[in-house]
Amino acid sequence: MSSFEIRGGNTLSGSITPQGAKNEALQVLCAALLTSEPVTYTNVPDILDVNTLIELLGDMGVRVERPAANTVILHADNINPDFFIDKAFKKKSGKLRGAVMLAGPLLARFKRAHIPQPGGDKIGRRRLDTHIRGFERLGVTFEYDNEENLFTLDGAGLRGGYILMEEPSVTGTANIIMAAVLAPGVTNIYNAACEPYVQQLCSMLNKMGARISGIGSNLITIEGVNKLHGCSHRLLADMIEVGSFIGLAAMTKSELTIKNADVAHLGIIPETFERLGVHLSITGDDIHIPAQESYSIQKFIDGSVLTIYDHPWPGFTPDLLSIILVMATQARGTVLIHQKMFESRLFFVDKLIEMGAQIVLCDPHRAVVIGLNRQQPLRGITMVSPDIRAGVALLIAALSAQGKSTIQNIDQVDRGYERIDERLNALGADIKRIP
Repeated sequence: MSSFEIRGGNTLSGSITPQGAKNEALQVLCAALLTSEPVTYTNVPDILDVNTLIELLGDMGVRVERPAANTVILHADNINPDFFIDKAFKKKSGKLRGAVMLAGPLLARFKRAHIPQPGGDKIGRRRLDTHIRGFERLGVTFEYDNEENLFTLDGAGLRGGYILMEEPSVTGTANIIMAAVLAPGVTNIYNAACEPYVQQLCSMLNKMGARISGIGSNLITIEGVNKLHGCSHRLLADMIEVGSFIGLAAMTKSELTIKNADVAHLGIIPETFERLGVHLSITGDDIHIPAQESYSIQKFIDGSVLTIYDHPWPGFTPDLLSIILVMATQARGTVLIHQKMFESRLFFVDKLIEMGAQIVLCDPHRAVVIGLNRQQPLRGITMVSPDIRAGVALLIAALSAQGKSTIQNIDQVDRGYERIDERLNALGADIKRIP
């Protein structure tokens, strides 16, 4: 596996444009299966997870064209149903979490689907209950093969229905929406996720001829239609990259401008970084972060220690808590990081402690960070990237540290970030990719 060799301590400067949103891509690309007409996507990130999904769609019979960089055309007019139970399909689709998003459109159009147990990051349990129970409310039946770790779904009785979701799962909401758009009758999804990714999917489906209302709320109503058509769709800027670049600027005392950040869809992300003392200004869709010698963590109004935690949208995304935690190590003040959704996402803090950070890991979900106020810079070490988000957080820590750091298993980083080493080197970073 490849590694990054980083020489830390450089101040960065310049402008950087975030890639298209990875989490949105894994949903909207699957929606191409809902129509026999071509669907054109722009601002598609050229990353491992997305490319694996596109390759999987191609293996299923979807015609794939790439007429320009970050542009993909999918034409699902000749799908091979036999591939859904092929061992090659099960092996490849089990590599990434996004493969579960194939189930909804397959049920809607072909009335059957197979879902392997999800792959992706090792960040804790990732249950499929929300997806399966939602499909059941739409008349779908299922069987589970313990030996093959495979769900087989029968959508012969697919119809509209009322669904009260036990949790506002983003992928669960998106999957159920895609199953419901071609189901006869009306579907109501209450306690639906309302993240920008889901809003983008709904807007795209409406352009294809679907009838979806309540977009952006937690009550989605879908009137089933008989057929969907092709369309063109532009993906949003990746909010996780935007937040990562804000944290990078603060940690390395750098002046950066983030271009075309789709600011209207960032929610409380800018405000959360401001609570950690980061100065930033927004002009249109660009975010400017000036160089700061220091930044101070705010407290609650009553003077108590600030807590930052993940929460369903419009709360703070869990994918940026790793960045917040790393950034807090060099701030002035103390913060409690509470990762509620995944029980293993804080287990990378042992690397930060080895680098010299002052962190108390209270339990698998909570960590207290005592900011060093740059009095003691982090030191370079050799470490392993455990998942996508922790990998980039460790990269940011290494870029701010003294000396050389090595991050192994960077395939994890490549899964979610497009040419991150090349793009940061263009700003003045010193990152070498070691085969």
